[in-house]
Amino acid sequence: MHLRHSGGTTPRTPRKSREHRAIGVIFIAHGAVAGTLATRIPWIQDRLDLSPSVLGLALLCPSIGAFTGMPTASRVAHRIGERRAVRLLIAAWCAIIALPALAPAPGWLFAAMLLYGAAAGMSDVVMNSHAVAVERAIGRPVMSGLHGLWCVGSLAAGGVGILAAHHGVDARLHLGLVAAVLLGVGIAGGRGLLPDRPAAGVPAPRRFALPNRAILAIGLVGFCGTFAEGASADWTAVYLTEVTDAGPGLAAASFTVFMTCMAATRLAGDRLVRRLGAPKVVRCGGGVAVLGGVLVVAARAPWTAITGFALIGIGVATVVPLVFAAAADRGATPGEGVAGVATITYLSGLTAPAVTGWTAGTLSYPAAFAMITCIVAVMTVSAGALRARPSGGAAAPDARPEPSESPALTTREC
Repeated sequence: MHLRHSGGTTPRTPRKSREHRAIGVIFIAHGAVAGTLATRIPWIQDRLDLSPSVLGLALLCPSIGAFTGMPTASRVAHRIGERRAVRLLIAAWCAIIALPALAPAPGWLFAAMLLYGAAAGMSDVVMNSHAVAVERAIGRPVMSGLHGLWCVGSLAAGGVGILAAHHGVDARLHLGLVAAVLLGVGIAGGRGLLPDRPAAGVPAPRRFALPNRAILAIGLVGFCGTFAEGASADWTAVYLTEVTDAGPGLAAASFTVFMTCMAATRLAGDRLVRRLGAPKVVRCGGGVAVLGGVLVVAARAPWTAITGFALIGIGVATVVPLVFAAAADRGATPGEGVAGVATITYLSGLTAPAVTGWTAGTLSYPAAFAMITCIVAVMTVSAGALRARPSGGAAAPDARPEPSESPALTTREC
């Protein structure tokens, strides 16, 4: 049986508010899983006595798993219903987080990381597609706030992980407890998600489809924003140390400032979208991020660079949630659109740190962030791709689209 959501642009009701809270809980749980594992990688490396090259291969496995799993997510959601798919996949990812710490040998670690990546990619796709359906059902923007909650979950879980590592807690115990707690949180949140209802005669998503021009244009915006986000997150502390001679504490604080600015902007982003529309929000954010990039490139004092990174975080914060929301209206099905853009942004986040490092090593750190500033400028001038498609006739350029009759299927956030 084919299933779709019963959402539409209806007035807000207690039921719709419950569904909004439910998908918010899912985003928090997803972010918490993402923020937990990174803090225990050194423990896993020591336990298995992994060389840097073997550890590098292990850390590549999640990307391989995600790229393999993402294209299948919309078909899974079509077959069993998106609500059930979100619940099953978030539960799977919460449970799988315990496996890397339990791996007895490198081969088992590779397998665990592949599963981790596949579950991450598939759950990311279906929860974002479901979030678009909730946004349509409520009749107001919610995507930016949901991604802000993802950041909150990731930061909170990362803080717990740092404390656990500092106090020498066995990662098997730590990750096992986290898996159990987040599994319960995910199950509880899943109960309030939008219900599916039958949609007769709706074709299944294609097994493979190249993105159309609209998806590629939206993907370009997402690629540029995610590139700046990923590069800044990974290199801000190093930049302060190497360029401004900042001490370890101030360098670490720069990352915290960057992530906090991103999270706060995402939490406030929905109000901006309601007032200005997605294209204007991204254009204005791009201008702020370009200013931040100029400050970073020119900085020779730590606080100048920190201010620049904070502005970059503010400027690119809303890009990922807004490109997901726009993509749902441009694919053959909402799921195909979200999946296509998610794959593009994931590729950007994967390559950005390496490209930035190569440029910094070949030229200089300021040159690397001059490149990133140019990429943000491309994002700014391309923001028109996020303009909502008119739902018929005289729709305003930035109006929220009416839901289509297609099934609501599916596609480093912070």
